Amino acid sequence: MTSLSIAKCLEGARGRGASDLHLGAGVAAFLRVEGEIERLGDAAMGSGEAEGICRELCALGGVEAGSDVDFCFEMEGLGRFRVNQHRTARGLAASIKCIPLHVPTLEELGLPEELGQLTYYRTGMVLVTGPAGCGKSSTLAALLQQINATRREHVVTIEDPIEFVFRSEKCNVTQRQVGPHTRSFGAALRAALREDPDIVLVSELRGLDAIRTAVVAAETGHLVLGTLHTSDAAATVNRLIDLFPTEEQDQIRSMVAASLRTVVSQRLLPRAGGGRRVPAYEILHVNPAVAKLIRDGRAHQIPSQLQLGRKQGMIDLDARLAEMVEGGLITVETARDHAHNPARF
Repeated sequence: MTSLSIAKCLEGARGRGASDLHLGAGVAAFLRVEGEIERLGDAAMGSGEAEGICRELCALGGVEAGSDVDFCFEMEGLGRFRVNQHRTARGLAASIKCIPLHVPTLEELGLPEELGQLTYYRTGMVLVTGPAGCGKSSTLAALLQQINATRREHVVTIEDPIEFVFRSEKCNVTQRQVGPHTRSFGAALRAALREDPDIVLVSELRGLDAIRTAVVAAETGHLVLGTLHTSDAAATVNRLIDLFPTEEQDQIRSMVAASLRTVVSQRLLPRAGGGRRVPAYEILHVNPAVAKLIRDGRAHQIPSQLQLGRKQGMIDLDARLAEMVEGGLITVETARDHAHNPARF
C-alpha cells in the first residue's frame, strides 16, 4: 500500500468527520463517526498491505515499526493524527485518531463558558475525567489555549503522545513527550518542577508516582491540569487516594483536600435526531464542605454537595442530563442509559 492510499484513507476520515480510523490485516477499513463504527470500504486488507501501511505510518511518525507503538504525525493539508500500531490475530493493525485541525474553544466543544473561569486558578489541581473518547484531551487543550492567550507564564506539558501543538503566545509553552523526551510521566513531572514552571499539564495522570508528584506540585504553588479515566467526581477523588498505601492515605486525603480545585467529568452522548454528539458533564468545585468530606474519607457524600452547590457553579450529571432532555438535545432513553440514577428518567 502506498502513501497515496494512506492519504486517501485519511482524506476519507476527515471528509466523514470521523474521530478515528481503523486499518488492519484481514478486514476492511473502518471509521468511528459520532461514536458509531462504519465501513470506509469493502475490500479487506491483506497482511502484506497491512505490514506496508504500518511501516509507512511509523515512517511518517519518525519511529521504528513494531507492536504496541504510539506516536503522532502530521500530513500537509490533512492535519495531525495520533496512531496506535498493534498486532492482532490477523496481523498488524493501526488505530488512528484524527486530531482536530485547530485547538477548539469551549464554545466549539459545547461546554459552558463558565469553565473558562478554571483558567483563573494560580495554584492547585484541575482534573478533566471520563471514559476513553469522551473529549478530555480537547477540553484540556481548550483550557490551555485560553491560558496561553491571556496569561504570561511558563507552561510545561507532559504528553503521550503530543496531540495538539501549541504556538507560544503570551505564555511560553514547552511540550514534552513520554518516550522521545522523557522516560515516564513521573520522571517528567519531577523534572518539570526544576524547569521554572507556573503551570504543568499532564495528559494522563497514570500511576502512583505521577499522581504523588502532581499532588505535591499542586500543593507547593503550581497549577496542575490533568486527566483521569474515572466516571464521576466522587470516583476521581477515590482514585487519587486509593492508589496510595493504606498508611499514607490520611496524609494524601489532607493534601488532596487542600490542592484539588475542580473536577470536570464528561462524556459524549448521541444527539436526539442524529448529528454531532453533545457533551454531558458534571462539575465539582472543592469548597470547604467538599474539602472536609475528602479529609474525613467521606467522598461517597460528594454527590449531595454537588446538588447543594448549584449557586457555586456545580452540577451533578443527572441534573445536567435532565436539562439536556428538556432542551431536546438528547432522548430520555439516552439519559437513562448514562444516569447515575436511571429511575429519575
